[in-house]
Amino acid sequence: MSRFHLGLIINPLAGLGGPAGLKGSDGVAEQALALGSQPLAAVRTRTALECLRTLRERLEFLTFAGPMGADLLAEMGFRYRVLGELHERPSSAADTRKAVELLQDAGVALILFAGGDGTARDVCAAVREGQPVLGIPAGVKIQSGVYAVSPRAAGELTARLIEGGLVRLASGEVRDIDEHALREGKVTARWYGELTVPQEGGYMQQVKQGGVESEELVLSDLADWLQASWEADVRYIFGPGSTLHGLAQNLGLETTLLGVDVIENGRVIALDVTEAQLFALVAGHPARLLVTAIGGQGHIIGRGNQQISPRVLRAVGLEHLRVVATKRKLATLSGRPLLVDSGDVQLDDAFPEVVRVWAGYKEELLYPVGK
Repeated sequence: MSRFHLGLIINPLAGLGGPAGLKGSDGVAEQALALGSQPLAAVRTRTALECLRTLRERLEFLTFAGPMGADLLAEMGFRYRVLGELHERPSSAADTRKAVELLQDAGVALILFAGGDGTARDVCAAVREGQPVLGIPAGVKIQSGVYAVSPRAAGELTARLIEGGLVRLASGEVRDIDEHALREGKVTARWYGELTVPQEGGYMQQVKQGGVESEELVLSDLADWLQASWEADVRYIFGPGSTLHGLAQNLGLETTLLGVDVIENGRVIALDVTEAQLFALVAGHPARLLVTAIGGQGHIIGRGNQQISPRVLRAVGLEHLRVVATKRKLATLSGRPLLVDSGDVQLDDAFPEVVRVWAGYKEELLYPVGK
């Protein structure tokens, strides 16, 4: 059984300044400790991780040494690997940024981090575009929109993702108040960037037949999104199936229902291509791959689309693969993961643990991939 890999970063100093009335913890951790404040970041992280205990056999954490994650995971009995050592005790901003870099290099599906707005700033400074992260609130002030509403909510949302529930991706703002100004009675917040965060993917607004999702409306919305975001001189591969065929029709393009077609600059340049033809079109040329899931079964590669071969996948790049599927279709999987069977075990193992699913206008979901 393959395991889901989660990154964990704890800022051990987060929240220390609150009980001491210091309006924050930035630069005043030693003072807060001297005033009797007790570190609570690990306690709040424990609350989040309690929600994952029943999934322990399906999980492996990647984390940083000591109080930044390893100590708590050892106490709770989770399987984990340590990727780095502390720069200084108990930790520093540089440690947080280094941890983010190492976790991304290791390919974790989601980075959980416990802290406040200062921690979110450090994560934002090191994270790569599109890397999903989720904050466990442990700071004094939480202005940033990248934290769950509570530690338990962070744990429940993570469990939902691991179990194959629909989890939508969104952009969350990273904001931080100037603590020095706050201690002088002035509230000054600043925007520092945005992070990609998961949100619970409830069903779309209720349309037709008592709230049943409309396939036609979803495909129309997806076509509007794609048409507004075509990349010039990039070749878009449309895999077979009624979902992508319907998407193409909404774009005013004639494609094949059961074939693989290639679109560039808003027009079809190749219909019903063979594997050899497809490889010739994408080798050395920027390309994006759109596939859909077989309803009720979940295969996205290796069933009815063998033209999308291992060498084609490598030429396009797995990072450029997107699954197009309505939430209704995903619901037919009953939480089971999407499946890949390219015929190349090494390539299948290289697939990310979660893929992005286009499910509506500017609506992306995270969904797990089984191996």
